[in-house]
Amino acid sequence: MSSASLPSRIGPYLVERRLGAGGMGEVYLAYSVAGEPVAVKVIRPDRTDPHTRARFEREATIARTISGTGRVARFIDADPFAEQPWLAMDYVPGRPLSDVVKDQGPLTAPLVASLGALLAEGLAAVHAAGLVHRDLKAQNVILGDFGPVIIDFGLGAFVGASNGSLTQAGSVIGTVRCMPPEQALGELDVTQAADVYGLGTVLLYAATGHYPYDGARWEAVAAQVVNPEVGPDLSGLPDELAPVVTAMLAHKADDRPSLEEVTRQCADLMHVLGTSPARARRALIQTTTAKDHPTMVLPQPDAPMLDRLDSLERLLREESESPAENVPVPPPGDESGTDTASAQEPTTGKGSPAEPAPRRGRPPASRRVAEELRERYAARPALAWSKR
Repeated sequence: MSSASLPSRIGPYLVERRLGAGGMGEVYLAYSVAGEPVAVKVIRPDRTDPHTRARFEREATIARTISGTGRVARFIDADPFAEQPWLAMDYVPGRPLSDVVKDQGPLTAPLVASLGALLAEGLAAVHAAGLVHRDLKAQNVILGDFGPVIIDFGLGAFVGASNGSLTQAGSVIGTVRCMPPEQALGELDVTQAADVYGLGTVLLYAATGHYPYDGARWEAVAAQVVNPEVGPDLSGLPDELAPVVTAMLAHKADDRPSLEEVTRQCADLMHVLGTSPARARRALIQTTTAKDHPTMVLPQPDAPMLDRLDSLERLLREESESPAENVPVPPPGDESGTDTASAQEPTTGKGSPAEPAPRRGRPPASRRVAEELRERYAARPALAWSKR
């Protein structure tokens, strides 16, 4: 992707480059005004119906309360009512588990057990906050100097097997391989057991390099996932790991172990294999961390980005001081609001164009969208707290 096609700014963050893309949208490396690197995901427009926006708002509010773990990338901010919703999370230096396995081959049994124990502890904190990740897979586990960290948390509102998501073959084939049967069958109110299943697929991939189900097309994979007569492919799985992984991939949610049981079983297994959880964690980090890999280094803004951040800081300060909050909101489609911003672009100290100033004299687009949606659904005040 050329730099010209990159969004210059997402919310209060300046974009430097694209990190990747998937079924939910695109992810960018961006910086806060203070120069802090963040990962900002922009959600695809076709995933932004009013119900999904409202559920995203609810989950984003709760996601900010998660504490007690460093195994989940910290949720920073989100705007579910932006014309194209986005969420920002900590940028986690490291490589996805999927890349590590492709480059180095499957992990040994003690390292997989360590991975399972660490991620189960982290997911327990997520569940304690009343949330479910719903999209665990090897691509969403980053391995770095701290060990494994789960990313893409906060997207749970956009992950559901119903509402047509299984009809978009290009966007879900990577996820359906890791999807529990109840989610593949269209249940939106999946329980914590869905994440236990997802973690099981991660551990299976880490140990073997493949997921429990596969096929040329997503429809074939989904048909296997929902069929209780078709067991998961456990080929290549070390015998020591088979009991815990098999239980995690149980077809019925009630038959899967709790995360606490997974942690205990993985810890017991590490002792059986002649190591301890702390020693296995150190070995996991040493084995999966490529010190010379550029993704292992926390990015820092360069000189041009620092100039852009200086300009953004001034613009955000002007925006906060503007009287936009007191200006009446034009009805949807009315673009007659007064634009008090100068037509001339400000420049940075080096003479390069600064970021375009937001339209002053009007509320931000996200607030106008939110007010329009809330007015449209005023007869259903519970929408913002819907669990669907």
